[in-house]
Amino acid sequence: MNETELPEAQSRAIAKAVREALARRRISRQALADEARISISTLEKALAGRRPFTLATTIRLEEALGQPLRGEAPSSAPAAARHAPEELGSYSREAVSWIEGRYLTLRPSFGAADAIFAYRTEIAWDAETARLVFREAERLDAPFAQSGSVAVPNQSGMIYLLTNWQGQCRLAVLCRPTIRGEMFGVLTTLHAGRGTQLTPAAAPLALIPERGDDLAYGRVTPDMPAYAGYRRHLGSVCEEAYATFFACPA
Repeated sequence: MNETELPEAQSRAIAKAVREALARRRISRQALADEARISISTLEKALAGRRPFTLATTIRLEEALGQPLRGEAPSSAPAAARHAPEELGSYSREAVSWIEGRYLTLRPSFGAADAIFAYRTEIAWDAETARLVFREAERLDAPFAQSGSVAVPNQSGMIYLLTNWQGQCRLAVLCRPTIRGEMFGVLTTLHAGRGTQLTPAAAPLALIPERGDDLAYGRVTPDMPAYAGYRRHLGSVCEEAYATFFACPA
């Protein structure tokens, strides 16, 4: 069965069709997941937009529902929505196209001292909603991969990666790219502690345009070849004053 991920716009259209089918037939998501032979977690995350539908999952849902779900994805935004919403900066695609791409993303590991957590962030234009969106991939903790909208206001000159999932927010604040396309800044998120404990956390963050295929993802430790270069990139956040961290009072 093909595990190809479907485009974001098509995944949203499929999610809408599935939700309508569930409401019309008055069946639960668990019942649909059982009938389609997929996990309820996979179905919930796809319907919430936290991960794209795959072709395999979509075919199984079509078989379970007895109806087609794959229509043509919208090819462009309507004429009235050529700019991002005001709350994201009212930018056009032409004004922010230089941000689009794949980035090696680095931050300190929350679970291992001296280690660096590395993954990929993809930034692309979403024609249906007329905005830049981002999606994380190659994460060691894949269920916690984030996605959301990109704000680029003229006033501050900063770039913001915004995640808002059912009111739970995460924010990355990045300086404009350097001449090499690198972006540095701060990540504010929640750190998962023992059990179900969540603690607000902030950490330096570096987004480096991906070049070549020899990149290391996951938890990168000092004994690994990629560590020294990753450490230099991450160290630039403070050393080059891309962000300031204030110490807690004694």
